[in-house]
Amino acid sequence: MKMDPRAKLFLLLLANLMLFFHVDTRTEAVMAALFLLPLFFSGKIRTGLRFACVYVALLTIDIFVIPAASGILLNLLSMVSVGIRMLLPCMITGAYAFTTTTVGEFVCALRRMHVPESVIIPCMVVIRFFPTIREDYRQIRNAMAFRGIAEGKAAFLRHPAQSLEYILIPLLMNGNNVSQDLSVAALTKGIGLSGKHTCVTEIHMTIGDYVYMAVCTLPLAVFLLN
Repeated sequence: MKMDPRAKLFLLLLANLMLFFHVDTRTEAVMAALFLLPLFFSGKIRTGLRFACVYVALLTIDIFVIPAASGILLNLLSMVSVGIRMLLPCMITGAYAFTTTTVGEFVCALRRMHVPESVIIPCMVVIRFFPTIREDYRQIRNAMAFRGIAEGKAAFLRHPAQSLEYILIPLLMNGNNVSQDLSVAALTKGIGLSGKHTCVTEIHMTIGDYVYMAVCTLPLAVFLLN
């Protein structure tokens, strides 16, 4: 399932509107299911299953566990559970948009939407920043494992001081360099030049994009009209 980047951004907007209008549980569940479908059809089955399992688990806790119990600890659990569950649609649509769209497609989409270049450049730097930092994190963890320092996935919990010293500090120091390098790379490619820009990547809104956007908008519209 190949959607236009503008349709993906529209789904992300819908997810944020859900959070803004604080929709009821039924509307939220329907829209979360609709947001999960593009992940499965685009081949991100493992990511979609993870989001689906987390959402179903949180929804089960909110519907069956919390109403049957009481206490300060359960009230705190309810707040955390509801908060994470409300944020999940935004995380689902964000994961779908940013993992299935190239930087070139995003640039083309934003220019088709007549977004100023002063906004496009920071957006592109941010999109490229996090994958680069994630790769740096993997390299740091591999180097630590090679030297026998804080090994294992639970190393951060078992050795918090070492993890902060050997992971967080190098990432913070490298983050500034990465952002500067990405900005320079974008400007070198002429993204900041004035005048009309052209894109090698071609994007087109299809009938399927419009239909799916309308289907995803329908539950929110019904909720707002009731």
